[in-house]
Amino acid sequence: MSAAGDRLQDTARKTALSLPDVSHSRPFTPRLDVYKVADKVFLIVTDDPDEQIITVKCEPEHARALERGYASITPGRYLDKRHWISLGPGRGITKQLINDAVEHSYDLVVDG
Repeated sequence: MSAAGDRLQDTARKTALSLPDVSHSRPFTPRLDVYKVADKVFLIVTDDPDEQIITVKCEPEHARALERGYASITPGRYLDKRHWISLGPGRGITKQLINDAVEHSYDLVVDG
């Protein structure tokens, strides 16, 4: 089952807020939710109904594999396209994939 945009965004938000020491703000625009750990961004969630995406940090090799495997996963918007990916609603984008992507991004920032 594929996650529609609003569910994709809600799932990402819930996952992010369940992790330790996460802060949330809208420093850039009212339509971008920014989630940080240790003052570093690990998740951006759009609030634009025409562009329902989340953007997460990802290891470059893993990012390219995900982009090849899912049509709605693209190089990250707003950030370094080598180290960030954007996930939109589409075939194969499941709640588990979203959870894993957010948690992986969080771990990369914490470990960095």
